Amino acid sequence: MAKFAVLFLLLNQRVDFNTGHYQLPKPEGTETKHNSSSVFDLSRKRFQYTYTSLEEYSQHSLNFENSLKRHTFLNTQPNEATNSSARYGVNRFSHLSPQQFREVYLRTKAEVVSHYNASGLNRRSRVVRELPARFDWRDEGKVGPVQNQGACGSCWAFSLVGALESVRAKEGHPLEQLSVQQVLDCSYEDQGCEGGSTIRALTWLKKTQEKLVKKSDYPYKGVSGICHLFAKSHDGVSVNNYMTHDFSGEEDIMKQWLVDYGPLVATVDAVSWQDYLGGVIQHHCSSRNANHAVQITGYDTTGDVPYWIVRNSWGTSWGVEGYVHIRIGGNLCGIADTVAAVSV
Repeated sequence: MAKFAVLFLLLNQRVDFNTGHYQLPKPEGTETKHNSSSVFDLSRKRFQYTYTSLEEYSQHSLNFENSLKRHTFLNTQPNEATNSSARYGVNRFSHLSPQQFREVYLRTKAEVVSHYNASGLNRRSRVVRELPARFDWRDEGKVGPVQNQGACGSCWAFSLVGALESVRAKEGHPLEQLSVQQVLDCSYEDQGCEGGSTIRALTWLKKTQEKLVKKSDYPYKGVSGICHLFAKSHDGVSVNNYMTHDFSGEEDIMKQWLVDYGPLVATVDAVSWQDYLGGVIQHHCSSRNANHAVQITGYDTTGDVPYWIVRNSWGTSWGVEGYVHIRIGGNLCGIADTVAAVSV
């Protein structure tokens, strides 16, 4: 009987994870509406949803109702490893439609980079040593606290600044928070809160040798502003170099880069992350449709499902205290499409 229930859900709910548009069945009765309204009111208080009009409240209530149906759909998909599979449910984004979520939070510009195979090395020469079954730069004290970008499409800046902080700490310096706002305001080929490219921002940092100052000197505001310039004598961190590749089909090499060079900057398809609560994402993600930027801090291959440990910039109330786990292999969510390692 359960199999028929799942089949019914699959036949009556269709999701296009490339565009972020969901086609859901219509409400089946007033009881469902009343239940979803009660849950919405509780969630509104918990996550502090705010409204400027009754119309906005009604629209968000409808979005929330559709989110509950979407969660049911996502959680009833077949899983290869039930105990570790991803869980989807109510969170701080449940009052937004998929389109609204994408327009605010998924603003990274995708870049095409050379595939790692272009090096011409054979596989045996590429893998130079055995790696630990689990590795996480947080365990080494080289990763700062999870940040919250707010309603600004600045993930591209948060991901690369976080990597610079970690790599600098890896080189023996204190772990200090650097200014995301400086990158947001000053990376002239990007569009601030309207979106940007991790690769273009890294190119700008290397070309100009702009020094990133401390967060306390140039605090985050969550809106794009005028670039504030500092004297050349001002303390700061500059990018010495960076390397970027497409590692699709070569995620074992990605692990080696992570251990050797420090946390990595990656772009991903995060459409389905709107509803993520925890566990290992093994489905519902496409490759070649990057719209978000993150920092890969580690990996874990000790369980049934190996996964990447990924630091996001949506605050600690989202996901696994601000992190998401993505299955290693198959380029899930496009995690291997555009990966960068930096040096300072």
